[in-house]
Amino acid sequence: MTQTLRHDGVLIIGGGMAGLSAALEAAPRRALVITPAPLLEACSSAWAQGGVAAALRGEDSAELHAADTLAAGAGLVVPEAAHALTSDGRGTIEWLAGLGAPFDRTAGGDFAVGLEAAHSRARVARVGGDGAGRAILSTLVVALRGARHVTTWDSARLCDLIQNAEGRVIGALIEREGRLVRVLAPAVVLATGGYGGLYARTTTPTSLIGEGLALAWRAGAEIRDPEFVQFHPTAINVGLDPMPLATEALRGEGARLIDATGALLLGGEPDADLQARDIVARAVHAAVASGQGAFLDARSAVGEAFPAHFPAVFATCMRAGLDPRFQPIPVAAAAHYSMGGIAAETDGATTLPGLFAVGECASTGVHGANRLASNSLLEAASFGRRTGRAAATLETSGSRAVGALASPSDLPTPALQRLRATMSSQVGVVRDATGLERALEEIATLESQAPGTLPLLAARLIAESALARRESRGGHFRSDYPDTLPQARHTVLRRPGSTDPTPTRKEEIPA
Repeated sequence: MTQTLRHDGVLIIGGGMAGLSAALEAAPRRALVITPAPLLEACSSAWAQGGVAAALRGEDSAELHAADTLAAGAGLVVPEAAHALTSDGRGTIEWLAGLGAPFDRTAGGDFAVGLEAAHSRARVARVGGDGAGRAILSTLVVALRGARHVTTWDSARLCDLIQNAEGRVIGALIEREGRLVRVLAPAVVLATGGYGGLYARTTTPTSLIGEGLALAWRAGAEIRDPEFVQFHPTAINVGLDPMPLATEALRGEGARLIDATGALLLGGEPDADLQARDIVARAVHAAVASGQGAFLDARSAVGEAFPAHFPAVFATCMRAGLDPRFQPIPVAAAAHYSMGGIAAETDGATTLPGLFAVGECASTGVHGANRLASNSLLEAASFGRRTGRAAATLETSGSRAVGALASPSDLPTPALQRLRATMSSQVGVVRDATGLERALEEIATLESQAPGTLPLLAARLIAESALARRESRGGHFRSDYPDTLPQARHTVLRRPGSTDPTPTRKEEIPA
């Protein structure tokens, strides 16, 4: 029998930086946080190495940061969203530092900042060189544990969204300790992360397989630009799943990408390896595909300082049997960040009343076709705070739920591995119509064996959108359509009026 719980505050699905920031800022309204694993586990925020981007020095400004964000996004960044994000930069870092986040400091006590790809200024605030994500998220967890208005359900899973007759989201079906609980709430916040786990080569937790995206789509929320997946060029290629990350900050310090012969992959210019991630990822992908291999050479740039300056990367390499002080690190391009997602405003509001989305599961317009390095943690905390405050203003509608609810069936592990291999090979760094059609055929075969499973629905949204976008832009590269169209358009997916899950597609010029 399904239990019903009436929660008079904000229901937040996800325990990463976006979800926890929203929960803290919902005060004094109550917040119930649902996480599929204990806090600090199975979320990308804890794995982030680089840091938080913000204009923190006198020679920098929020306007310059926004300009870099717009340039990296290849024509699809919404300017208003970018300016909202970058204007929040310093305030967000100071809020995190006030909670106890141990950002690296200069001798004078200012925030120490580093340079990363496609930034015109050094503006990435770090923690311990390459430990920003876990350190900051740990700070938020401590704050959450001490917040009287927040309750956390660990090891609980989102199964479905609950709606009324008008389509308003009024709660969620949660599986907890083997039992189903209908949690009714005035506002539901999805902070479920991205869909990197749909790929065999990924730097994200493999549990992130787009279930929040799929459930939002199924409920009727608008989905935007799901074909834009960012592939990180320097995933450490030592046979692990997921693949450990070699932070971009290494290249900011002067590490270079080479092939097995020692030739530079991107040319001899000093900043050649600090181009936008899509360009670097394609160069690495081509080197690996050619058999020459790709390696990150930090021997001269970092050398003996590796253990102190980049302890997480150093430890990963040593566990794999290689010493980055004396050996180049084998790397490959891997799915790293989902730039598309549930269409949302900067305060998390989606096209469905009562439903908010924030963090990597959301498409707010700040990343466009190619996310600027270290903007993701800034977005998670900044827009997470905005979302928590906005969601806290909603009151219970008092309307009744309609429609049948059921716990979705899981995609069997062998089928999921087939899907992941297909996504990496056919919907990966380089795409073409033949490969995308092959991927959709494989998805259809798997759907016939496991109908209604959420990872297959998410994968279909990505692959169909990639097939429909007949151009190359940012993280989406079509070898059969290598040129970028002169007019940038978003992919906007809306459900038809029937129960048919096949997407409708509409292109709109960004505001």
